[in-house]
Amino acid sequence: MGSLLRPPELLETRTAYAAGQIERGELLAAEDQAIGEALARQRAIGLDILTDGEMRRGSWLTDMADAVEGFVPERVELEWKGPGGGLEGSTARSVGARLRKARKLAALELPFLKQHAAGRFKITLPAPSNFLVASYKPGVTDQAYASREELSADLSAIIRDEIAWLVHEGVVYIQLDAPYYSQYFDPAQRELYRTQGRDPDRELEQAIACDNAALLGLPRDRVTSAMHLCRGNSRSRWYAEGSYEAVAEKLFGTVDVDRFLLEYDTDRSGGFEPLSRVPRGKSAVLGLVTTKSAEMESRETLLRRIGEAAAYLPPENLALSPQCGFASVAAGNLLTIDDQWRKLELVVSVALQVWGG
Repeated sequence: MGSLLRPPELLETRTAYAAGQIERGELLAAEDQAIGEALARQRAIGLDILTDGEMRRGSWLTDMADAVEGFVPERVELEWKGPGGGLEGSTARSVGARLRKARKLAALELPFLKQHAAGRFKITLPAPSNFLVASYKPGVTDQAYASREELSADLSAIIRDEIAWLVHEGVVYIQLDAPYYSQYFDPAQRELYRTQGRDPDRELEQAIACDNAALLGLPRDRVTSAMHLCRGNSRSRWYAEGSYEAVAEKLFGTVDVDRFLLEYDTDRSGGFEPLSRVPRGKSAVLGLVTTKSAEMESRETLLRRIGEAAAYLPPENLALSPQCGFASVAAGNLLTIDDQWRKLELVVSVALQVWGG
């Protein structure tokens, strides 16, 4: 999906660097080693598209604030559910000034992957629409941007520039991570929006337009584009629930990507009926294997659920994956690295059984 659990020694090195105890070169060397080992393990279990595990990131979206000026320390708070849940600030910073891109988001990630993964890798980017939710804080952001619509234009331009650069550098698989779409289909969140005088359906349309604007100019004949949708993933917690049904027609029908990577590991995700809204020229990747716990799914259950999904979308338009990353934040979910690799091996094994090599 993107992120992998960081080895304990890398987390220790990151802590030492944050405390000013070591130089940046030592941190980069530790990251290089961890990524190299992760690439080798992915090859060994049979994955054909590789990831660096997002091991250079503090979380799945922190490269945005690292690479773009205009973000400030204030945070938008989220109500997390699950182990240690409660009100907590997002890992995204709020926008507090006009945004200006200072460097490429993947400036550190791409050169290493080009050298060590030989074109067989994907780059994950935060969808620009995330920041309309996670970084627009009233009283802070509106000092620089009068509305989410105004902010949207700059966000799209920043990610569009990143995608154009990645394509120029030969990247063939680009994934936009967009968990904040869950705000628009969670019944509780939709009701909260309405009490605030906001229209969740209108904001959904704004989010889709924001992301589609970032995808303009993508050469469809040589780059695979994907969007990952989940309900939050931080230390095995989540912040949203509900079926895709409320947004399926607009989301699947109008977001301009080739693949939708969808969370389907628990009843929180609802049924497979919304898959009937996925256009036949696109694919749905079923996130049936959870990254939130060590409990292993059975092969029989995965095969049965793939069969159930095929009632709504042909098998040739389906695939299998974990429901999200194993470490959307650097601390990672509540399972071990061995658990992680066992789950990924299961994904590969079941996929080969269903779809062949």
